[in-house]
Amino acid sequence: MWKGRFTQQTADLVQRYGESISYDWRLYPHDIAGSIAHARAQQKAGLLSAEEFTQIEEGLREVEQEIERGEFDFSIELEDIHMNIEAALTSKIGPVGAKLHTARSRNDQVATDTRLFCRASIDNVFALAAGLQNALLVQAGKHAATIVPGYTHLQRGQPVTIGHHLLAYVEMLERDKLRLRDCRRRLNICPLGSGALAGSTINLDRHAIAHELGFDGVSTNSMDAIADRDYIAELLFNLALLGAHLSRLSEDLILWCTNEFGFSTLSDAHTTGSSLMPQKKNPDVCEITRGKTGRLIGNLVALLTALKGLPLTYNRDLQEDKEPLFDSIETITLALEVNTEMITAMQVNESACRQAASDPLLLATDLADYLVRRGVAFRDAHELVGRAVAASEASGTPLDQMDLTTVSPEFAGDASGVFNVESALHARTNPGSPSVENVQREVERWQAHLQ
Repeated sequence: MWKGRFTQQTADLVQRYGESISYDWRLYPHDIAGSIAHARAQQKAGLLSAEEFTQIEEGLREVEQEIERGEFDFSIELEDIHMNIEAALTSKIGPVGAKLHTARSRNDQVATDTRLFCRASIDNVFALAAGLQNALLVQAGKHAATIVPGYTHLQRGQPVTIGHHLLAYVEMLERDKLRLRDCRRRLNICPLGSGALAGSTINLDRHAIAHELGFDGVSTNSMDAIADRDYIAELLFNLALLGAHLSRLSEDLILWCTNEFGFSTLSDAHTTGSSLMPQKKNPDVCEITRGKTGRLIGNLVALLTALKGLPLTYNRDLQEDKEPLFDSIETITLALEVNTEMITAMQVNESACRQAASDPLLLATDLADYLVRRGVAFRDAHELVGRAVAASEASGTPLDQMDLTTVSPEFAGDASGVFNVESALHARTNPGSPSVENVQREVERWQAHLQ
């Protein structure tokens, strides 16, 4: 492709070191779509006849079908997907194929391809995230009234429900989707026509090309268009944060599946055993998800590190944007698919949840609120309940069975109603609180929203 300037063949080691076809072959449908739009603009500008355009379009479609059937022979000597496709086209249709590269560079070509790839990937990840939301909603609806302890510092705090807990992850996934949507909007600008860095004296209709490829507009600075990889960095951040949310969900499920918690059971299809201990049922999907989040974060760091010192415009370092991108997309796609399956098949152990929720200490804050309603300042009420808890632990008497007036006369009256966990949840009527009624309303709202 550059033989006119050089008198020696590229060394084999350099070819192996610099090739990208082993991974950027994934861009082939986008490269072909971009090439057809570019050729159509060439025809409009009088650079190709109608017959020549038809030859190019049909030749490119043949190449696309060969790749899809697994019959295409990718060549490392041709470095990347762009030159592999162009060379195959030229071998099919002859010298007309050599006209295709007029008024473009591999620089604006790859910038276009990766934007198209990111756009399609965002649409797929968005749909998969919505699928996981739906799976969580089904479980949340089933268990809107299944009470469990809520935790801070992994210590029992206050009562919530399984439904309320799972809806927290529905909220996280919605923010992930909104970030993906915003990223899609920012990246949907066409750089094709920016050339190597300064456009071309052969001016094609960039707006027509952008319209054909589904872009919202064209880039307005050719140097930025070639050097920009913000959209990949932004997407990798979004995927890393999505992975972090899946990892947090995984950690909750790992805890819930222990004998110590026992709140849920994962299906045999989504767990594994031990090669030594026959009784084991391990939550490997959750653990693998937790581990793969490190890869998603690492891919973001790898790209930012490659970008941080690059002068304008194109530098070969930018080739390092693709492997992190492809890996993150493939990783998060599989993670969302398998987690959706796993959540759908998960069983909640309501008896274990009920037992854990019977701990009267979960209602210690409610007891303080009882004193506040009787005119005690909250800080004083907090101290009095703390003393009552200490006395309960010292005597071995459950808090709900103590004579609280032995701690303070402020407890005079009947505080027994405080220790009804269903009533305690029912009293939490503020938006966002875990009352059964609120959870049920939220499930219905989310179902309507996702539809």
